[in-house]
Amino acid sequence: MESWNSALAQHGYWILIATIFLETVGLPVPAALALLVAGGAAARGSLQAPYALSGALFAMLAGDTLMYLLGRATGWWVLGILCRISLNPESCILRSADSFYRRGRTLLVTAKFIPGLNTMAPPLAGSMNMRLAPFLRLDLAGSLLYIGSWFGVGFAFSGALDVVARGYAAVGRIFAFLVIALIVGYMGFVAWLWIKGRALSAVVFANPADAARELLAGAYVYDVRSHGYFDANATRIRGSRRLNPNALHQPQAELAGERTIYVYCTCARQATSARVARELQKVLQDRGVRVVVIRGGLRAWAKAGLPLEAVPNDEMEA
Repeated sequence: MESWNSALAQHGYWILIATIFLETVGLPVPAALALLVAGGAAARGSLQAPYALSGALFAMLAGDTLMYLLGRATGWWVLGILCRISLNPESCILRSADSFYRRGRTLLVTAKFIPGLNTMAPPLAGSMNMRLAPFLRLDLAGSLLYIGSWFGVGFAFSGALDVVARGYAAVGRIFAFLVIALIVGYMGFVAWLWIKGRALSAVVFANPADAARELLAGAYVYDVRSHGYFDANATRIRGSRRLNPNALHQPQAELAGERTIYVYCTCARQATSARVARELQKVLQDRGVRVVVIRGGLRAWAKAGLPLEAVPNDEMEA
């Protein structure tokens, strides 16, 4: 028992911190179980509760802040990565975005208890341009609630968790190897899906120059950026209209266009516009409307020297 206590006291904090951080960045590791076991270990004196709680809180806030910044910088691209393991990646993103659009602030506090949304909420907050200070306040409240709940249960019922707590130290090295194997396997799976490109196969792309000619001929172009539509001095394709991808399932104006509509974004690999295009195809296929993605998005349009305009103040999203 003494050797177990010594091993747990020496390595338990790092196991706890690593598990929580890896879960917050999207890897399927059991942070709740780690908190339960850590709570039981703290009740027995093998871990110091203040150190365990502060380490867990630091790991969760660090992971969530990283995901928030990635969402702010890449929009739906990082969401696409997180949803790769879903049976229906498109539905995964759209459901999450729709939920956050309607209940964003409340969701940040409770999302950690909801499988599927726990990792999605921080990058969604970033992609929807939630300011950093409010995000950190709400994320701190949610993290304290989540960590306190699981750690508290483990602490209160430490006797029932005795067998699990003993194994917490005994399998420390095995756990580390499993985590490494899991990371390698997960990244390999993501790379395989990326190369396969299954999700983009049904999307029609057009070069900016071709889209510009169609726009002059009366075609409709929609700005579907999941991020970057809120910044000062934001620009868009001249004559384009706004279609918020985070609210595709919310009531909004009917889409125009008799034959073809074009969509564009600023995400890596057209991550947002490609997914919006597929969703619109489902809605508009009965009307015979073709949905086309502008290859390269707004950056390619600007690089080609095609006309831009400032986003109207009344359409800026705050």
